[in-house]
Amino acid sequence: MKTMDDIRELAQQLRVDSIRCSTSAGSGHPTSSMSAADLMAVLLTRHFRYDWQRPDNPANDHLIFSKGHASPLLYSMFKSAGVVSDEELMTKYRRFGSVLEGHPTPALPWVDVATGSLGQGLPDGVGVALAGRYLDALPYRVWVLCGDSEMAEGSMWEALDKAAYYRLGNLTAIVDVNRLGQRGPTELGWDLEAYVKRVEGFGCRAVVVDGHDLGEIDKALGQVIDLDRPTVILARTRKGRGFSEIEDREGWHGRPLPAEMAERAIIELGGERHLTVGSPQPAAGTPRTWPASEVRLPHYEPGAKVATRLAYGQALAAIGARGDIVALDGEVGNSTHSEEFAKKYPERYFEMFIAEQQLVAAAVGLSVRGYVPFASTFAAFFTRAYDFIRMSAISNANIRLCGSHAGVEIGADGPSQMALEDLAMMRAVQGSTVLYPSDATSAAALVRQMAECTGIVYMRTTRGAYPVLYGAEESFPVGGAKCVRSSRDDQVTLVGAGVTLHNCLAAADELKRDGISARVVDMYSVKPIDTQTLLDAAVATRDRMVVVEDHYPAGGIGSAVLEALNDARHPVRVSHLAVRGLPGSGTPAELMRAAGISADHVVEAARKLLAT
Repeated sequence: MKTMDDIRELAQQLRVDSIRCSTSAGSGHPTSSMSAADLMAVLLTRHFRYDWQRPDNPANDHLIFSKGHASPLLYSMFKSAGVVSDEELMTKYRRFGSVLEGHPTPALPWVDVATGSLGQGLPDGVGVALAGRYLDALPYRVWVLCGDSEMAEGSMWEALDKAAYYRLGNLTAIVDVNRLGQRGPTELGWDLEAYVKRVEGFGCRAVVVDGHDLGEIDKALGQVIDLDRPTVILARTRKGRGFSEIEDREGWHGRPLPAEMAERAIIELGGERHLTVGSPQPAAGTPRTWPASEVRLPHYEPGAKVATRLAYGQALAAIGARGDIVALDGEVGNSTHSEEFAKKYPERYFEMFIAEQQLVAAAVGLSVRGYVPFASTFAAFFTRAYDFIRMSAISNANIRLCGSHAGVEIGADGPSQMALEDLAMMRAVQGSTVLYPSDATSAAALVRQMAECTGIVYMRTTRGAYPVLYGAEESFPVGGAKCVRSSRDDQVTLVGAGVTLHNCLAAADELKRDGISARVVDMYSVKPIDTQTLLDAAVATRDRMVVVEDHYPAGGIGSAVLEALNDARHPVRVSHLAVRGLPGSGTPAELMRAAGISADHVVEAARKLLAT
């Protein structure tokens, strides 16, 4: 199917099917799908190089619907490609248990990433394009359909900025400028000149087309080959295109057409069609193979003072011996120590500068291509990208995040730099793993473990240098914990992680001088948590437990411990020490004392438990 008349018929089919499936489901966004139907009909038949029977073909182009609410259009395209039946489209769309969800997810093999939270598809596409240009060395293209409403999201401009910086000529954004958002006109409406200025201001190539002129669309899409910068096609369209009763009318966003109106629309659009079309086949090719060698983790002498953030960077450089490991940072690599990887493997390191949303999105896009990305920044700054982390779980992405400079322990920088919510934030992500090493040996071992995990894995690292506690022979399985101190005579359990484990050890020493034996547990795996070690400790110490953390009380280590013991139906008497006020600047010791999480406070809490 290559003639414009054929493509016009396909575009009408896409509109009709978008109406039919959303009306059948009783929900959906047909008008947002109808505006982009001409754009997608031309792309699908003439420019999108894809083997529909082999969605895992590494040479395939990638298509991301950043405007994920236009799922009726995407699924109608799948029907036209012959991979989704008309019956499935009409009876499964938006139904319980169906993979044809309201917004696309990788439950479908032709979908790379979950979209629907606006402003994320284009940033994800940057990551896929980075892989194509710099890692896979394959000529596949990344096409992203964007909505004009989401161009108000700062993340879209982060994406274009980084795409221009990395000269991603293999990335094309197609913006469906249909003028109308959810509640009325968009910020810029049809001011295409303003869009052009903004796009070009970020270093990208802007092309304006009539989004319903098939010839113009075809010409624009055909001119993006072999360019050295990304292209943004700004297509002026009309929402609800093809049905005169609703075309360019407010009040129809996210509303399926009632049955009688849908019948009139289908008649006006020329009736039902069941065309099956092909896409151009991708060029043959295989991804570049990166050499791999044996991983040799760094070794640390017990007693030496080493920051876990440094151990993270050194271990990351060590596991870089695997060819599938890539690293990204948010312009703080000299503090997170991801620069250790950059020095050794610069060709697999991507600097995202101070753009944390793009940092996470690029990691997601790189994971689409099978790489294992480690993205690092200050732990506090991941809060800015939390929606991207949340959506990465819906994408079933495999990404590794490392947040340094956590808690009041960072000292004089003050509360704007102190992550005191990050453990709660990361624990709440569906399927996540949350790790918090207390010394360099465990940090290095856990970095290696992270590479073997699936899903979203987060490591919290500490700014200051603290004594190495473990020898190189120790193992640290995800989901485990360590009893650093234990005896038959233990009277109270002290649970810590990161810096607070060292406070617990100091407290145990003080208690021992008073004849009190304390069991000390290193809760290095916050999620999943080692319930059995907690139960054993609770039983051994008559259910007396002090949990201390450099984090706000909600959702952190204390919550994890209490939830685990509650699920095991084992009640305990817990004294929970956490940061309960707004901290300021000071030395780490001053701030931990002020927050009530110092060794002295652990001793006091333990004595109170023993006195009751």
